[in-house]
Amino acid sequence: MRGRFPWLSYAVVAVGAAVMVVPFLDLLMSSLKGSGEYGRLPYRFLPETFDLSNYRAAFQRLDLPLLFRNSTVATAVITGSTLLTSSLAGYALAKLRFPGRELIFRLVLATMMFPPFLFFIPHFLILVHWPLAGGNDLLGSGGAGLTVSLAALVMPFLVSGFGIFLMRQFIVAIPDDILEAARIDGAGEFTLWWRIVVPQTKPVALTLALLTVVNAWNEYIWALLVSTANPRLMTLPVGIQLLQSFLDPDRMVPVMMAGLVLSSVPVLLFFLLLQKHYLRGVMLSGLR
Repeated sequence: MRGRFPWLSYAVVAVGAAVMVVPFLDLLMSSLKGSGEYGRLPYRFLPETFDLSNYRAAFQRLDLPLLFRNSTVATAVITGSTLLTSSLAGYALAKLRFPGRELIFRLVLATMMFPPFLFFIPHFLILVHWPLAGGNDLLGSGGAGLTVSLAALVMPFLVSGFGIFLMRQFIVAIPDDILEAARIDGAGEFTLWWRIVVPQTKPVALTLALLTVVNAWNEYIWALLVSTANPRLMTLPVGIQLLQSFLDPDRMVPVMMAGLVLSSVPVLLFFLLLQKHYLRGVMLSGLR
């Protein structure tokens, strides 16, 4: 089909690209529309006048440095922890022999069957009653626990069942002969992981990093729950959503769009920097 009708393949790719790009362009154009211009019928894709005051209003209404700090710190910690725990656990489940290995791997797979928000209330209660934190005593009562600290934003996401599964499936394909030769030379398990496994899993690790960054940066439900205990822990998605509570309805949507554009820029830059590695990691994962 592709050899006989090459134009059809290009047409499908062009349509797919348009479906992906047009919503973001509409977001960008909407952020530049004036008051009352968004939603007017007939719908206009381009603004009548390019109004940058929406971005100024977003900066005035929101504490963007604080929101960016919270989102950046939470995303960096979650991504680093996910990569570390996924790589270590994936190596153990793929290359080490110990009782209960298959059971543990099945339990890891089982965690992927449940939506994350199902555990948010138990996680929140655990953080509230964390001993010796936030005014709590040794039994975890009397204060707010960890819910008023930055740790609350990252605790439920430090380990990823999907990340462990992805790394394990990739590490399984690393030849055992290489590891055995290194063991004969006196290398320990940590050395094997750091010197042999980590360099070979770089493409899939970068793919996992990109997926984790996007999910952590856009996390809304948990960040909203935590910010009810401490508004200083508010992240960009929560802050932008709260714009609608104190803006004129006619002006609300363009200013929210401006906030969404600002929050999307770091993720887009991160993706563009890792695009080559991401595509390579996806291809290698499929081949493995």
